[in-house]
Amino acid sequence: MSQQYRLSGVYVGQVAERFGMKTAIDKSAVSGEIYLSETGLAGDECAETKFHGGVERALHQYPAEHYQYWAKKYHSEHEWQAPGMGENISASGMSESDVCIGDRYQWGEAIIEVSQPRSPCMKLSQRWGVENFSVDMQEISRCGWLYRVIQPGVVSVEQPLVLIERVENPLSILAVCERYFGDPLNRSGLEQLIAQERLSKSWRDKILQRLATGEVENWNFRLLGHA
Repeated sequence: MSQQYRLSGVYVGQVAERFGMKTAIDKSAVSGEIYLSETGLAGDECAETKFHGGVERALHQYPAEHYQYWAKKYHSEHEWQAPGMGENISASGMSESDVCIGDRYQWGEAIIEVSQPRSPCMKLSQRWGVENFSVDMQEISRCGWLYRVIQPGVVSVEQPLVLIERVENPLSILAVCERYFGDPLNRSGLEQLIAQERLSKSWRDKILQRLATGEVENWNFRLLGHA
């Protein structure tokens, strides 16, 4: 359990009018040490706290390798690079296929734990000027993931993420997305998800609701910005 991952960037942002909306997606690099509290990096903000931030969504990491994929897919003039998805952490060598729910990492003085995949929203489409970008991201599960903070402390881009713990029944972020987004009413898949005790409460609540009602919540507002 000694995998180490060197970071290529750490980012924070404040709420501002950008890309035709009120958002903190436009983040800037942090070069020195910074304090990580239970709700995130010092100076980092969220425009809509109902959907972003909080103790179970304190940090967002997005794989650096994905930017090349999106640049090739859309052939746009944008510079497809971190922190274009609003991520706080950027690294290579970590992806949705090998990062698992509940994974714990030592980062400097802090300990962080993977809590859920990132749920793509229409603000990503607006930020990049690509219609249905959020839908495309969800369909192929290149969405990154979120962390809760188990132990606050001082961190920096110079300090690697060191994997220190993995649960006994791990499900990768990719496997979670395939069950949650790709086959959302498959009972066996939902039961596998609910068995992930470190999955965030908001995701667990929706899974329990699906199991009880046999219905999937409406994703249109999140993905498209309208009902």
